Amino acid sequence: MAHNLLQGKRGIIFGALDDQSIAWKVAEHCVAEGAKITLTNAPVALRFGKIQALGEQLDAEVIPADATNMEDLDQLIDQSVEKLGGKLDFVLHSIGMSLNVRKKREYTNLKHDWMLKTLDISALSFHKLMQSLLKKDAMNEWGSILALSYIAAQRVFPDYNEMAEAKALLESIARSFGYHFGDRKKVRVNTISQSPTWTTAGSGVKGFKQFFDYAEEMSPLGNATAEECDDYCVFLFSDLSRKITMQNLFHDGGYSAMGINPAVMDDVE
Repeated sequence: MAHNLLQGKRGIIFGALDDQSIAWKVAEHCVAEGAKITLTNAPVALRFGKIQALGEQLDAEVIPADATNMEDLDQLIDQSVEKLGGKLDFVLHSIGMSLNVRKKREYTNLKHDWMLKTLDISALSFHKLMQSLLKKDAMNEWGSILALSYIAAQRVFPDYNEMAEAKALLESIARSFGYHFGDRKKVRVNTISQSPTWTTAGSGVKGFKQFFDYAEEMSPLGNATAEECDDYCVFLFSDLSRKITMQNLFHDGGYSAMGINPAVMDDVE
C-alpha cells in the first residue's frame, strides 16, 4: 500500500537490469509513492536487460550512462534535472561488476588490472557520481543518496572474492563524501548492507545458494527480500529519515549481530 512518502520528489535509479534486481523494485516503489524518476544503466546492460520495458511501465526516461565516465555522469544528471523539472531529491547507486568473479578466478590469483576495473565500477563510480552531483548543485537540500553494500565489506566471505574490497571502499566513500555533502548541502549519504538476495547479479557469485541458506538460518528474522529492501530504500529517501547519514545500515534480519544460532549448531551436530 502506497503512503505518498515521495510525493513531488525526483530521483535517479542506477542499475535496474530485470525484474529480479533490487533497483527495479525500488524504481517501481518510488513511482508508486509519488516520485518522478529517470532510469540509467551502462549501454551494454541496456542491450541485455529489460530496463526499456520498465521505463515504459513507469513513464520514466531511460538514459544510458557509463558510471565510470565523468562526461556520461554529467550528461545523465543534466538530462535528468531537465526531464524531471528540477533538482533531485534522491539517487540509488546499485552497481557492481567483477571480471575476476565472472571468470571464476580465485582470490589468491586475481588479475589486478581486472581488480582495478572492479573497484572503478563498483565503488569509485559512487564517488564520481556524487562529485558530479555536488559540482552541479543538482541535489535539493535534505536529499538522500544510497548505495547497496554487503557484510563482506567487514567480514571474510572467501567466495565473495574482490567484491569485498569494492564494498569496503564503497562504504568508506559514503562516510567521507557524506560529511562534505551534509556540511555543504544538508544531503545525506548512506549504504545499505543487504541480506543475500536472489538477483541476476547476486546469484552469479560462487556458492551463492550456500550464502543464502546459511544467512537465512542464522538470521532471527530470516533474510530480507528484495521487496523489503525497496521498502527500506523508500524510507531512506523520504523525509522520515532526515537525520540519518554517513551510516552503513544493516538490512539483514539480524544476521550482522549474530555470533551463532542454535539452529545452525543443530545442523552441525
